[in-house]
Amino acid sequence: MILGFLLVTIALIVMVALGYKANHAVRVSRKAGLEKGELTAFGYKQELLRDMGGFSNFAISFSIISILTGPFTLYGYGFNQGGPAVIGIGWPLVTLFVLFVAAAMAELASAIPTSGAIYHWASILGGPGWGWYAAWFNMVGQVTIVAGIDFGCASFAATLLFGEPTKVQLLTVYIAILLSHAVLNHVGIRVVAKLNDISAIYHVFGVAALVGILAYIGPQQDVSYLFQTGFSTVTGPGMPYWLAFLFGFLLTQWTIAGYDASAHTSEETIDARVRAPWGVYLSVALSGFFGYLMLALVTLSIKDPQAVAAAGNNAFITVMEQAVGGTFGRVVLWMVTIAMWFCGLSSVTSASRMIYAFSRDNGMPFSYLWSRVSHRYRTPATAIWLVVVLAFLSALADNVYAVVTSVSVIGLYGSYAIPLALKLRARFKGAWADSDDGPWNLGKWSTPVNVAAVLWIAFITILFVIAPSDVPLTSSFTLHYATGTAFALLLIILTPWYILNIRRQFEGPRLGRYVEVRERIRQGPRAASAFLSLEDLSQRTEDQDS
Repeated sequence: MILGFLLVTIALIVMVALGYKANHAVRVSRKAGLEKGELTAFGYKQELLRDMGGFSNFAISFSIISILTGPFTLYGYGFNQGGPAVIGIGWPLVTLFVLFVAAAMAELASAIPTSGAIYHWASILGGPGWGWYAAWFNMVGQVTIVAGIDFGCASFAATLLFGEPTKVQLLTVYIAILLSHAVLNHVGIRVVAKLNDISAIYHVFGVAALVGILAYIGPQQDVSYLFQTGFSTVTGPGMPYWLAFLFGFLLTQWTIAGYDASAHTSEETIDARVRAPWGVYLSVALSGFFGYLMLALVTLSIKDPQAVAAAGNNAFITVMEQAVGGTFGRVVLWMVTIAMWFCGLSSVTSASRMIYAFSRDNGMPFSYLWSRVSHRYRTPATAIWLVVVLAFLSALADNVYAVVTSVSVIGLYGSYAIPLALKLRARFKGAWADSDDGPWNLGKWSTPVNVAAVLWIAFITILFVIAPSDVPLTSSFTLHYATGTAFALLLIILTPWYILNIRRQFEGPRLGRYVEVRERIRQGPRAASAFLSLEDLSQRTEDQDS
């Protein structure tokens, strides 16, 4: 219990401290007039409509995280792995490290505000090859997160509509949801931005309503229950409790993912150097705080832990039924289904911008097709439709939900790690200077925060690759360790493709004024010193002229 309270306190302190540090840097930058930066500085013309405000930018990541989606769909998985401690201890612990990842990514979003985001950052800091790998990891994560969210939404909607839906009924609802997201994204960012604003407000009021009702009824368990370890339905030979507890991190890690959406919509955001990084960071901070508050009350409302564990994917509903009855449980199911729909809409937006940006630089097969922008709506129309088609195909097989969510976490966080690790390398080589940071930065805290972020991503990647995940492909054949197999298969496909074909012809994104940074990194410490000396000389000359 003491450990749990300590973790919560540390997470809150870190959350506030990182935000304060970044806000101070932004205020200093604004006073100096350094926060402005146009897309043309990177060698691209403005094709997408730049009409998104700061709240809308935040709302898209907040909606993708969706604390009414991830916890709802994976609550049973987490509870079966490690019991209530997965929430009481696991949630604040994972949130703490994800805050480091979000803050480190926000710095890069401020420095390099383009739709390519992760891909563009990795290309500048490591070269076209690193950028290409980061782009593919991110796209796999983006598409599978769309599949996970929308298939989960279809499962709940089909259950509400048909009771016990057939496979055809489930897929029909899934197609309808995907089509609605494609059409709305196609017709314009203004429509999607307004819906994201509504989504953010809906999530806040939805969580508040759930928390209020559960608090009014009163917890069924003592607060100490939230930190109780030892409960698990999966332990046995070769699976000690501590390992099962770690696998339960998937609940929090998948929930708090996809917040790079704020960076991917930088080219459509006004004052992107400041508003996009705040969107990245605040979406994680607020989701972590309110998600913990909600799930803590949900967990303390459990009357029969064995029944909750036996309910599997319906564990959340079982808790609600135990606490307030079946009728309210059905109302909650409708509330969460609507939240999932909003979440999937935002996910399609983010994924399509990544594909558009990568195709703009000829990084994909048939790039000329996926980089097209609708002249009427100024949206990456073909990329949007590609996302929904791939998401549909990703969820066709039976019993793949846990695998899809695990792959999305590995893909997304693997792509996050690449530019963060490359920035650390550039810092240590002296090739990335403080002047290369955007207005949203952590100053001297930047390096330790980056180190913590990279180490955490390495840890969770290994953890979810080795996690047991069985998928029965046929009545007589089951694919064991499906997540690790899928990850290995991705590497097996990408690596020879890059070596034999892509390496010779892929030039990466346009670097604009960051070509100088790229040269510093490529040529090493001596070149970095020379470049910095030239910058000092140029600055002194400008000062003399003025």
